[in-house]
Amino acid sequence: MDAPLSLQHLAHAARQLRIAVVTETYPPEVNGVAMTTGRVVDGLLRLGHRVQLVRPRQGVGDHAASGEGFEEVLSRGLPIPRYNHLKMGLPARSALLRMWSLRRPDVVQVVTEGPLGWSAVAAARKLRLPVITEFHTNFHSYSRYYGMGWLKQPVEAYLRRFHNKGARCLAPTAELAGQLMNRGIRRVDVVARGVDTRLFSPQRRDPALRAAWGASDTTLVLVVVGRVAPEKNLGLAVRAFEALRGSVSDVRLLFVGDGPARAGLQSGDDGLVFAGMRTGEDLAAHYASADLFLMPSVTETFGNVTTEALASGLPVIGFDYAAAAERVQTGHNGWLAALGDEPAFVDAVLRVAGDGALRQRLAANARASVSDADWGAIARQLAAVMEEVVEAHEARMTSDAKVAGLAG
Repeated sequence: MDAPLSLQHLAHAARQLRIAVVTETYPPEVNGVAMTTGRVVDGLLRLGHRVQLVRPRQGVGDHAASGEGFEEVLSRGLPIPRYNHLKMGLPARSALLRMWSLRRPDVVQVVTEGPLGWSAVAAARKLRLPVITEFHTNFHSYSRYYGMGWLKQPVEAYLRRFHNKGARCLAPTAELAGQLMNRGIRRVDVVARGVDTRLFSPQRRDPALRAAWGASDTTLVLVVVGRVAPEKNLGLAVRAFEALRGSVSDVRLLFVGDGPARAGLQSGDDGLVFAGMRTGEDLAAHYASADLFLMPSVTETFGNVTTEALASGLPVIGFDYAAAAERVQTGHNGWLAALGDEPAFVDAVLRVAGDGALRQRLAANARASVSDADWGAIARQLAAVMEEVVEAHEARMTSDAKVAGLAG
């Protein structure tokens, strides 16, 4: 099996590209895919590229935006089961064929693997446009958390077929790229994720916010940020918190986010605090006002919350995969357990939470460990991949034209 393609040797893409970005989710929606896509689109525009964004209309008040080098196209959508605040795009192959026949993009970037994404791949292939897909979500792993484990293999087969229709599939880590290739996805490249260190900062710590959680200066606040859903394995965070209360009396477990598992969790321990969905500076203040970040999920493709927590000065307790494997070093800025080893995760929480000097040392190293994760650099990396794909596509088209000419 070939190793993932490395992008480090690629220079800044100087050519202005016309890029069609197709996604089921985009800011102001609150999730990792939307946030990442928004940051990347902004970075591509700053580099001078022209972007057409195709996404589902999220509500009656949702209107297409436009600006210098930027155009939105809104498609029809339906609510996603169990994610009713989001919509998946309905197939739009005919509309995309008409639109892209009139104004051909240089490259089509398909962010999500839903019906809209599938129809975008089909339309691009029909028009002989180069396609880049992205792997953002382990949908095949989610099935067992919703009592539909039998769907794992069909979903994995669908994802393999989907991503093999593109010129490249992008993954955020080399580890995931290797896993995808082992599953039969042929052309995988690595484009990392960034973090906004101006937004997420220890300086946003707010004693008044802590007081609203029932926490004083000396209270230890553990925090989990993200969708409150079964696939996030939040019961493990609760078990670690309950184990910790045996030795640390003044402690809170804060959940920032919302979702279908919230009602069940709220009916339990009174030491749990639920802040609901937070965004922007408010979200950043919630990170910075906590003391220790827990990442119990085992289904992440990356986990932007991990780098946001580190940028906010929080030590991270997590499993040794995805963003944690890339950014967390045990004993330096957090503590890692082997993937799936839940007792080791609980032990790590007890070790770090119960040792104030250790926790302070880890916190002191946290922010510096993501100082190089700049979104501008990520956008340049992606633009370089796009230019390489476009140039390879143009070379094939020229070669095919020559062969056709000789045959004629």
